[in-house]
Amino acid sequence: MSANLLAGALSPYLLQHKDNPVHWRPWGDEALAEAKRANRPILLSVGYSSCHWCHVMAHESFEDAEIAAAMNEHFVNIKVDREERPDIDAIYMRALQLAGGQGGWPLTMFLTPDAEPFWGGTYFPPRARAGRPGFLDVLHAIARLFRDEPEKVNAATQAMAKGLQELARPAAAGSLPPGDIAVHTRRFLQLTDAEYGGIPAGAPKFPQTQALELLWRGWRRDGDAACRDAVLRAIDGLCLGGMYDHLGGGFCRYSTDRQWLVPHFEKMLYDNALLVSLLTAVWQDNASDLCRRRIDETAGWMLREMRLEGGAFAASLDADSPGGEGSFYVWRGEEIDAVLGTDAALFKAAYDVAEGGNWEGVSILNRRTPEAQQAAEDAALAPLRARLLEAREKRERPARDDKIMADWNGLAIAALAQAGAALQRGDWMQAALDAFAFVNTEMSDGGRLLHIKGGDRAFSADYANMIRAGLLLHQLHGGDGFLDAALGWCETLDRHYAGTGEGWFDTAEEETPAKPIVRLSSFEDGAQPCANFTMAESFASLFHLAGEDKWRRRCEALLAAGAGGLAAQPFGLAGLLNAADQLHHAARVQISGSGAAAEALLQVARSAPGPGLVVAREAGGAPAAVVCRAERCSLPITDGELLRRSLAAPGAFVPGA
Repeated sequence: MSANLLAGALSPYLLQHKDNPVHWRPWGDEALAEAKRANRPILLSVGYSSCHWCHVMAHESFEDAEIAAAMNEHFVNIKVDREERPDIDAIYMRALQLAGGQGGWPLTMFLTPDAEPFWGGTYFPPRARAGRPGFLDVLHAIARLFRDEPEKVNAATQAMAKGLQELARPAAAGSLPPGDIAVHTRRFLQLTDAEYGGIPAGAPKFPQTQALELLWRGWRRDGDAACRDAVLRAIDGLCLGGMYDHLGGGFCRYSTDRQWLVPHFEKMLYDNALLVSLLTAVWQDNASDLCRRRIDETAGWMLREMRLEGGAFAASLDADSPGGEGSFYVWRGEEIDAVLGTDAALFKAAYDVAEGGNWEGVSILNRRTPEAQQAAEDAALAPLRARLLEAREKRERPARDDKIMADWNGLAIAALAQAGAALQRGDWMQAALDAFAFVNTEMSDGGRLLHIKGGDRAFSADYANMIRAGLLLHQLHGGDGFLDAALGWCETLDRHYAGTGEGWFDTAEEETPAKPIVRLSSFEDGAQPCANFTMAESFASLFHLAGEDKWRRRCEALLAAGAGGLAAQPFGLAGLLNAADQLHHAARVQISGSGAAAEALLQVARSAPGPGLVVAREAGGAPAAVVCRAERCSLPITDGELLRRSLAAPGAFVPGA
């Protein structure tokens, strides 16, 4: 078979490659059958639409006639969107790491006709340079290896297969006593950058929202000021540096430097959702004007640029535009002069725009002035930002990946619900409700969720994030439909995704098209929260909401299943520790009654510092609130200010206990 077969793909990333001279196939039974029939190795290329180096390799190699000819002659070439098939990406990324390679995208893996990995890497230049092998040379070398030295291929395949099978086994069990949460939190604190903020104290720097949430929980739980300060330093770096789009709102994926100046310019829905949730929790505690502005601007960006018809959210914005990576966002001084005229000097001084720029001859907008000074300047700078944003809109925009994914939408729903409830923004809450309704109806097939609108069955992360979103909407907005949906999805997880130990596999048990060579079950956070840890937190919340001991037992079983890795390396286990904190230290606020008095108490609870607060409602009785924490409950509280004080301080006191 010879042709590029990507023209009918759903994925915008795959469609970007439909005109390559490479005979690409989507992952599926037909492509795998072709490899077996022809006895050819598979060249698996995994990336995503907003990945800069994926674009670079595509232009350099996949559009090169000589390289494409070699690929077509020696391999069955399969292109995968990692966001569409995270299960495939996870397997072969793990295989590369097991072989000692450094992970990242684009992922380039070579497989046997049975889809077993034997060698791989990430980006390759088209021809050898700077000590790196050229992709054309790699292709010929791998083709010769497969043809002439099958024993070496077999040995590599067996070694990787053994490692993957080890990863597929149940997580190492351990114990996580409540008192150890603070101990592990301090271990995370030691990893933070004491000068510039963030984790770790080097470059590149990712948001690491799960770890920052853990530190914030440490402040809220124990009054640990060092934890508070570490989070605030990181927020300053994130919100003031070049990772933030100071004109249009929203955060880029990561900073390439320690100082938070130079981002990788793609904007991901999941990063922005997780950061809105974190900023909301911090704002609820200290009413930071910086946090409030960034919540406003980022939620505004999500609704303006990422919301699709029907109410769901798109996946990402590309790093690249026609002028190159980041060209849509950066400025030259003369461009600002042309737009702002006599006001340009004020803006350039505020946003670090100097002669010669601060990055490759251009300027990435960033702020380094104290927050109090920023607030004072903002009235003058806001209209200048608006004028520059209007001018920027005339540039050719980065491409948007319009995939609608249930898991990322679940994170966006939760973020908008939390921020909307806390800041009393009904439009944000309505956006959360609309997106939830879209996923629950338009992305459901016979009661089973779809991972992508129009695509295949969901992964466990889709269910976990939508369950969490449903529980939050139940608490913050009201109505039993959200709780019913969440509980129904819990049953689906148990029925179709149950692992050999505690927790769930990434994929369902059915014979899916082109079934992966192994089913993985993750007990480690990645760029997004781990499904098993998210479910542990949801079980903890269900225990506090309903008081049913089965939810506590299920949470504790998941905590034990994942705790075995804490002693060696806690870094990917922040989500596990957050779930443990939710179980042992969450406050429960029950609001009874109806009418204006009950609604006023409810709004106090919605705005109270988080994370870790569970809000329950009871229609009957006189308007009152009861606060329960650490197996102690307060007397009924009818005064809003008393309720506010009871929830405000770290380790909040329980009046009347």
